[in-house]
Amino acid sequence: MADELEQSPKGWSESQVSDWLRSIGVNKKYIEKLHEEEVDGQILLALTEDFLKSKIGMKAGPSLLIIKNRDELINSKKKSQEKKNTTSGKNPELEQKNIDQKSVKCLPTTSEGPLVQIPEKDQAVVKERQTAQVPYALTSKEDCRPRPFDQEGIDFIYVKHRVLQPESGAFNLTSPCHEFKSLALAVTLDHTRLQAKFAKEVLKFATGCMNIRSNGTIHFGVMDSKENAEYVHGEIIGIPVQEKDIYVDALDYIERSFSSGSEHVRQCVRPPRFIEVMDRESTEKRYVLEVDIVPSISIVKSKVFKVRLPNFKASSNKVEFEKETTLRRVGSKTEPVLDKDISDFYEQVKHRDAQREEAEKNQFLGAPDFCQDLGRKLKMLMTCGKKFIEKQKWFILVTNKFNPDDLCHIDWLLNMSVFCVFDFDPDSKITGLCSKYLQHHAANMHSLQSYRISSDMNIKEFTSHLHLFEQASWIFCNGRTDFKGNEPPCDEMTWIKTKMTVLRESVSMICKQILPNGTFQVVFLLTSPVEKPLLHTFNEFFTDMEGHEDIICICESQTHFQKWQSFAEGSCGTETVNNSSVVGMKMSHVNATLQQIQTVKACAKKHLPVFVKGTCLLETLGEEQMYSLEILTVDHCDETSKEFIDEEKVNIDQQFYRGGRINWLNFWLAEHKYVGDIIERDAYHDVSKLLSDDLKWNADQTPVNSINIYHHPGSGGSTVARQVLWNHRKGIRCAFVKPSYAAAIVAQHAVQLREYEEKDQQTCLPVLLLIEDSDKEYLDDLRNELEVATNTKRIQYGTLCFILLSCRRSHDPEKRCKESPLQNVSVTHKLSDREKRKFAGKREALEARYEPEFILTFVLMSEGFDEKYVQEFVEHLLQGIDRTSVATRLILYVALLNTYVQNSFISQSHCQALLALTIHLERFRQHEFEKSLGDQAKLVFLHLRDDNTHIESIRIIHPLIAKEILQQLLGNQQTQSSWAMNLLSDTVLFEHRFGRDEYLSFLRALFIRRARISKGDEYDSFFSPLIEHVCEKEKSPGKAIELLKEAFERFHKDPFFAQQLARLHYTYEKFEEAKHWAETAAKQLPNNSYILDTKGQVYRKWFQAKCKAIENDNVPKTAQNIADAVETALKALDCFQECEKAANAEMEDINSSGFFSEVEVGCSLLKLISSSQVFANRANGHSECMKYLLTDYIPEEVEDAWEPFHGRLKKLNNTMQEALEWISEDLSYFQTDIGLDGEETPESPEEKRNHPLKWLAKKSSEYGKYFSEAYSTALQGQSIPANLTPFQKRMVIYHLGGGNITAILSKLTDQRDAVRLLETIISLYPSDPKKAKFGQRDIVNYIMAHLTLNCLSPQIQKVAPLKDLQALCHQFPTDKRKCFPNALFLLTLLFWPEDHDTDHEKETKYEIVHSAVEYLEKGYWTKKKDIPQRKRRIYTHFFLGSGNGLDKFVHKKKFERVTKGFSVSEKRMKWLRGEAWKKPEIATMLKCVSGWTEDGVVYLEGPRKKKFNILPLHVPSVPHSNENITFYLGFTFRGPVACNIIVKQ
Repeated sequence: MADELEQSPKGWSESQVSDWLRSIGVNKKYIEKLHEEEVDGQILLALTEDFLKSKIGMKAGPSLLIIKNRDELINSKKKSQEKKNTTSGKNPELEQKNIDQKSVKCLPTTSEGPLVQIPEKDQAVVKERQTAQVPYALTSKEDCRPRPFDQEGIDFIYVKHRVLQPESGAFNLTSPCHEFKSLALAVTLDHTRLQAKFAKEVLKFATGCMNIRSNGTIHFGVMDSKENAEYVHGEIIGIPVQEKDIYVDALDYIERSFSSGSEHVRQCVRPPRFIEVMDRESTEKRYVLEVDIVPSISIVKSKVFKVRLPNFKASSNKVEFEKETTLRRVGSKTEPVLDKDISDFYEQVKHRDAQREEAEKNQFLGAPDFCQDLGRKLKMLMTCGKKFIEKQKWFILVTNKFNPDDLCHIDWLLNMSVFCVFDFDPDSKITGLCSKYLQHHAANMHSLQSYRISSDMNIKEFTSHLHLFEQASWIFCNGRTDFKGNEPPCDEMTWIKTKMTVLRESVSMICKQILPNGTFQVVFLLTSPVEKPLLHTFNEFFTDMEGHEDIICICESQTHFQKWQSFAEGSCGTETVNNSSVVGMKMSHVNATLQQIQTVKACAKKHLPVFVKGTCLLETLGEEQMYSLEILTVDHCDETSKEFIDEEKVNIDQQFYRGGRINWLNFWLAEHKYVGDIIERDAYHDVSKLLSDDLKWNADQTPVNSINIYHHPGSGGSTVARQVLWNHRKGIRCAFVKPSYAAAIVAQHAVQLREYEEKDQQTCLPVLLLIEDSDKEYLDDLRNELEVATNTKRIQYGTLCFILLSCRRSHDPEKRCKESPLQNVSVTHKLSDREKRKFAGKREALEARYEPEFILTFVLMSEGFDEKYVQEFVEHLLQGIDRTSVATRLILYVALLNTYVQNSFISQSHCQALLALTIHLERFRQHEFEKSLGDQAKLVFLHLRDDNTHIESIRIIHPLIAKEILQQLLGNQQTQSSWAMNLLSDTVLFEHRFGRDEYLSFLRALFIRRARISKGDEYDSFFSPLIEHVCEKEKSPGKAIELLKEAFERFHKDPFFAQQLARLHYTYEKFEEAKHWAETAAKQLPNNSYILDTKGQVYRKWFQAKCKAIENDNVPKTAQNIADAVETALKALDCFQECEKAANAEMEDINSSGFFSEVEVGCSLLKLISSSQVFANRANGHSECMKYLLTDYIPEEVEDAWEPFHGRLKKLNNTMQEALEWISEDLSYFQTDIGLDGEETPESPEEKRNHPLKWLAKKSSEYGKYFSEAYSTALQGQSIPANLTPFQKRMVIYHLGGGNITAILSKLTDQRDAVRLLETIISLYPSDPKKAKFGQRDIVNYIMAHLTLNCLSPQIQKVAPLKDLQALCHQFPTDKRKCFPNALFLLTLLFWPEDHDTDHEKETKYEIVHSAVEYLEKGYWTKKKDIPQRKRRIYTHFFLGSGNGLDKFVHKKKFERVTKGFSVSEKRMKWLRGEAWKKPEIATMLKCVSGWTEDGVVYLEGPRKKKFNILPLHVPSVPHSNENITFYLGFTFRGPVACNIIVKQ
């Protein structure tokens, strides 16, 4: 393999490629897949990341790993080729052998992929790996310095393959000379030989040094130049040391080697020191052995040392001593003094002694240490040269065991935004830093394993899963002693074996995917001796952050620092390490110094208002546990330091008036008169008024109230909302709901906030919650959760607990305001006269203080965003802009996104990638970025900072400006579609890592998201507004199609883009292409009902087009001519039936469009068939047509032409009836007036039916008409023929509107002619129904017709008495499982006991009702699926009235006029709050029923045998204690329900 991979990758076979993939650690399944795809060397060189993801189905990680390693392989091959050319004289065999001997190495870490480690046992793979790595071994190596000479207690470390300065001779006697020995062979020998060898080298070197009076160090485990061509001179390799004693004892040779003065030699030769060698790739322990020689003048004065060196003789198998020799150091060697020089050497002793004495004196008289200004250095490092530590900067802390005394000095840390802490102290949570931190802040405990991301999670999900931006993440890197899970601490070597890889992954995850460069700083806080794992952590951060710029080290002890320094210097050089380290400063001093540059005072106290009008302390810990809320305290922002205010107030003020979102500091500055007042808009007073009305006590008060602010985008709605919060924070508890938290979590935190430090749950201040830019569904969810919470907590009804202040965009705020003036307030671009005066005055004041460009948005607002003004402003702005520059391209991209996608932005790191900026120094980053933008961009871009992640991004100061810029920059020459295409194909932006999820979601929305009035848009659109613009304004549907095709490819063949393409094609009647795209989408998501619906719509529109063509071209409607259209209609029906199946299987969604469409296509198909020549041109054509559709009969004219469809056409009657029944049943269960917002998903059904009840009545009648045309003369006032079959009668009933329960009940709403129609319907049933054998559906419709007729006209004679209808019910199946829901519903209605029944009769009836309810409840849960109840509110059809017989059923329509004239949502509020129930007209109509509540369950008084529990319609109205109650009884498809529950006094 080694030889094979030596050749250029271009010539590799498929199996060689597989071998290489295995060696870099690629997953086996991907290797097999690539082998199947016949990827050889040539193809490997051409692979792209896109190909691997889309064609091979790889995840991003592995594909990146392959591409990076492939590129490195190519580069390394080039380099090794160059190397070969320069070193062609070397023996290749020897070279290979040397490489094989080296310890296993990892490939250099790629900057993205995790580093793959390979166990040493996999020798074959290792071989390949080393071969691939030849070039790596030959690259230049890092230098390092030796351990400080002869110092005790120094903690020092060497790193393998780093290089010491070459061996040296003596130059000033006190600076040591150095000698290197690898000892590589000797360590493999036995003890005796090893000791002899070691002693010989030490004593030879020592004698040489002592004789010339120079200090020296001999290093073992360091390469000497002569020893091995593979290594460089001075390279640190280390030697394995089994027993240290061997080396210490070896110095006992001193006594045997020196005939005299051996005790002096002992004093000069220091004991061996063992310095550990750190190897990033291996876990074997190795050391460099060092012996220091210190010939102090007091010991060696006037002496010359002669030595007999020990030598192991193999012949005699023992140690023998050489003859006595005098040795000296000459240059970098130790040589014997020759006989001819000996006398001269002795004469020079005095001279050498004098030199030594002088050198020793000078050593101690050196200049005193220069004292650095550590305080200033620390401030500069922590602030990156600014005046304050940025509040928006994340800090990552790496620390080891804290000294207990230092724990009192961590106030500075408590004010920092700590992202995570890599803690190497296993006891940290018991006695260390973590325990102290947790007293003040919330933090989440994690292990390194927690940072492993599963393949099905994206970064956003991962960060929210670990709560990364909410609370500090405390990562225990070396076990945790207080934890019951299996996380024991381990020693250094085990750590390197087991945890090293996971550490690498977590650091890489944070630096490469979660936090962009420049948004965070890593602080190494070294408070105890440094161990290897900590050094590895530095190395990982250094590698992944691509430099040291944002890494700093704080260390009190010089000794601890030394080991850190020796390691770090190899990576980034001595000067850098010294510049970014603060050494020797006590923790108490660090604490005091850093608090001076923090924007907030340390440990500031925050307070909340309480019910009894005082305040209470809000602990930071408590605040952080409510992480989904930003809580406004009484003393909000008071903790801001004065220095920061003085420095920043102008910037904060300008940022707001330029168009930035207001923050709390703006209000604080205005309140404390640092800047001018913030204008109070009229809407502010309106909201305040509504709020104060809500706060007044009222017995009918609901626990949760809502106030909605609707505002034009960018008109200041958010400012009004926040102003309300700010000015009410001292009287009630106020909080802003942070985006993207589930309603359940927010509700839980809101309840905690309400009860925080209050004595009694019943008496707490209400909580005002501000929710911005959320959809109605989320607000409903939140409201629902809060109501359930107050209910569970048994808060007394009538107590106001929460006020939801929602602030939402709308294109017509005033209309929303008119709909519900008691709840809604509007903020628009138009200013009232009062506001105009205020704005004019403010504008003068601002213009006097600031340059016009700093108050842009304010100026625009004061002009009321006048169209002409905006136009002129943009014209002026764009004068002289360079239209070809990258900065202009960026403006266009942002303008395009801001125009079409609400709240969109582009992250700053995306912009930097586009502008190709590589800014290394953090302190210049912002400055460089702004400089590169150009003047125009500087003016229109607003810099935003995500409150949560602190990641910076930009958008245009206002959506109207964005729109105008887009128009003017494009002019008449260029189109939006061409720029949208440029944006799509801009690979730099598309592939950029940070903020990628947001960017892609905006891009996706640009092409897919439809406009929705309910989401604040101007109109409801059929496609995304951009696509509609391209089709309608640019008049080029072709371009729109191109755009969507490109997006489909770009987004990895996303099926929802294919769905849009199908819709776009059928809109322009390109049906073949539409079919292709619909099938493409359905192939990927075969069970998605919305996509199957689109597929059905393609055939439906195609069918309509074919019918239209037949009509327009006057084609004779022969069977042959219409066969094609019939076939298309049948295909549409098949698709809709598939859609229905899929929709029924989806548990979290309701999509009934398949049923509706099936009926519509069915009706059109019946129309086409009945109008064909075969049937239309005959006298008895209609009965022929029926005979064909309902029996086996086939007319000969159609026999061949329609041969493939006979079977399916004959089923048409049944399938349509089933669809109509399904819709009817669905509408019987749930309210249809719940104004659900159009979903955000691109999947919304194609056609929304706005009035499903009317639609159903109309379509049922139409269906009946086609199957009963010949006989339905009844409508013309003629009598109905007597000889009709039951089927024909049923069809006439359908036609007259009696075919299903929903159609019958709709007669109560649309009462024209209803009584006559119902009488006719009843007359079509047998005169004695009990004797006739009815089907279940017929019985239900028959009874329902009587009930409805009775509601419309109680005096009528034709209505059957209740007894007869009850008797008819006995024909329902006795096995209740076989009963239809509407049959069970009728049982609960008809068998409700009468007042005059005997006790026995009542009991019998209750049993019937009870068993029906049991099965209704089961059916209800199946029908409801997993959809929240508030989205599918059960519909109450009838209420129990005060009459007898059938008169006791009062239909809901009868008293709905009580709330006539209100909007749907207000109506619902009136019923829910109980206001409507109190009207006198309702009391006279309905009967009051008695019962009691037990633990929140309502029971009915009456039944004896078994307690009958009744569902409350509005759960919060149930009293919490056990009480006697009265209520009204309603009848639903879930069983009887209780309304207007009142406690009996």
